[in-house]
Amino acid sequence: MSAFAARGGEEMSGAEQKENLREKARLPRVNFRPALYCALFLAFGIFLYLRIRFGSVNVSDFLFLAFFLFFGLPPLTKKRVVPVLVLFFVCAGLGVLSAHLYTERFLSGATEGEYAVQGVVIDISEGEGYGIATLDDVSLDGRSFSGKLRVSVGTDEVRRGDIVSFEGNVKRTGLPRGDFYSSYCYQTDIRYTAGSPKLVKTGTTANPLLRLKARLYDTLHTSMDKDSADLSFALLTGDSKGMDGGLKQAVQRGGIAHMFAVSGLHIGILYAAVSLACKRMGKYSVIPAACGALLYCAFCGFTVSSVRAVIMCTAFGVQRAFGRKTDLLSTLSFSAIPVLLFLPAQWLSAGFRLSYGAVLGLALFSGSLSRGFKKIRIPAFLANYLSASISVQLFTLPVVLESFGYFPVWGFFLNFFLIPVLPVLFLGLLVCSVFALIIPPAAFVFLYIPASVMSLLPFLFAAVSLSFVITGFSLGAGSVVYYVGAAVLSGRLRLKFKLRCVVAGVLSALFVVIVVFENVTVTGCKITVEEGDGAGAALVQTNSENVLIIGGDVSLSRCEDFLAHRYGGTLDAVIVVSENEQKHINRAAFLHAETVYACEEIATGLRKTNLVFAESFTVGELSFRYEGSGKLYMLAEGSTVEFDFENSSPLGGDLFIESGSGGLKYFLKNGIIRKI
Repeated sequence: MSAFAARGGEEMSGAEQKENLREKARLPRVNFRPALYCALFLAFGIFLYLRIRFGSVNVSDFLFLAFFLFFGLPPLTKKRVVPVLVLFFVCAGLGVLSAHLYTERFLSGATEGEYAVQGVVIDISEGEGYGIATLDDVSLDGRSFSGKLRVSVGTDEVRRGDIVSFEGNVKRTGLPRGDFYSSYCYQTDIRYTAGSPKLVKTGTTANPLLRLKARLYDTLHTSMDKDSADLSFALLTGDSKGMDGGLKQAVQRGGIAHMFAVSGLHIGILYAAVSLACKRMGKYSVIPAACGALLYCAFCGFTVSSVRAVIMCTAFGVQRAFGRKTDLLSTLSFSAIPVLLFLPAQWLSAGFRLSYGAVLGLALFSGSLSRGFKKIRIPAFLANYLSASISVQLFTLPVVLESFGYFPVWGFFLNFFLIPVLPVLFLGLLVCSVFALIIPPAAFVFLYIPASVMSLLPFLFAAVSLSFVITGFSLGAGSVVYYVGAAVLSGRLRLKFKLRCVVAGVLSALFVVIVVFENVTVTGCKITVEEGDGAGAALVQTNSENVLIIGGDVSLSRCEDFLAHRYGGTLDAVIVVSENEQKHINRAAFLHAETVYACEEIATGLRKTNLVFAESFTVGELSFRYEGSGKLYMLAEGSTVEFDFENSSPLGGDLFIESGSGGLKYFLKNGIIRKI
């Protein structure tokens, strides 16, 4: 009797196990988080509108959404499907609406023409021997207009917080055309530009935060050397535009630019410090901590990463104060909703993608990696730190490549050592700067130690070779496949191990095929063009030749940025197409090409550069012919291609590269021209 009961118990246990397996099989592949679904659908609506308005829609644009809905809709019950579809249509529609309203506001305002201009200087960036001032509170002929204005100035002509006026020709920036500059103007609401007029200071702004920022800049630069002051100002305010070009490049290629961009790290450090100082208030310490973080966010200009961090820190603080369980993925999604609704153009910005991508990487991979490290006997604190660093690096890799054209290999190692000291460095510099502002005569004393510490960073950059970067190629649609694969491999998606491996293998193969197709030219001739605001560059690639053609008012930094995104090796030739040949020849000499070609012979003084002047010449199988120094014809694959960066009207030829087109890519093979 007892043996029979035992066997019955075993049978019941087996049945229960089978039922449990069936119950697990009926579980949704993705947990229903309303905030996550809303944020993703909002982002898709904005993305779709911008793709239709500013470019062409590709099939790959729908890959991630199709993948998410495929796993997010099941189980196909009314309680599951209806809420998801309702959220999709409502939130995607709101995304389209918010992007449309923002775009129409951006296009509104004054027309081009001669105006008496007045505005407040809110930002200054240094260029090649000149400065660019951004003006807010703009009035034209005494009438106020929304939007900002950029104007060229002398490097020491104005400072932040100055109210300036001038008379000049004001132009509209227009919608993004595929190049970085127009996209940046759209994101930051810069609607107008002016040339290099004579500015007159007429007063100082009443904005206390802007005045404080100007005082901080002056205090740091009078108490430190320039590099240390620039690094300190960037660390405190996120404004790195005043950095020397070489120092800025070292920071970026070292992979530590986020340390000087007032990221979520800074807000989190400040929030935690205030909470700790007010811990006697108990659960109400969230109030002064949130207020302090919000005030600092306002001081830094409400950057998207700082806004995200303020919302997330406050949400976490409130949830913990009331004993609620916190969820990183839901809180991150919740913080994205107001940003996407009210600032839809930020979807285009690298700051938005990096900030949210970094935290999303933590949410998806950090836990799994940490558990894996602990299994191999790595100490818990080190396992958590390594998993967080690797998760962020892996998930933001496509964004870094797309936005900056390279991925800093040294970034992981530098961040490994520098991030742990960031709280001490940031808070110490912040406290010392506050005392320096309160007691200006003793500013040098208060800032002596921070200045000494910050002066070590340039030596660190010089000691470590930062040239080891992944550069010179584009992911294209591969970035979408990359993120779909990341979702498959994360623990947030319920998949059987074998199915997960199969899907990951297929996506990996697809990723390799797309990246190879995007970057390798086996047959034919690929032409990639980037133009805008009278500046242009075109990269011509065959299976054996790589030629860069430059013209218009293109700068050296813009050429280097274009090459970083498109080509990482030595060029066979740089061809100058401009009436101002000497300026462009000098720039071409720095672009690592075997030969520089120009039309009309002029004296340059260049000794090491192989400079060739000719009306017609060949580079491998490509044939070129000048028609004056400002126009170039190329014969490739039986097609004639015309380059004229300084003339915006079509002049004939099988293919005309039109000024302002921006970001176009063509493939030529056997006389057939195809846009890709």
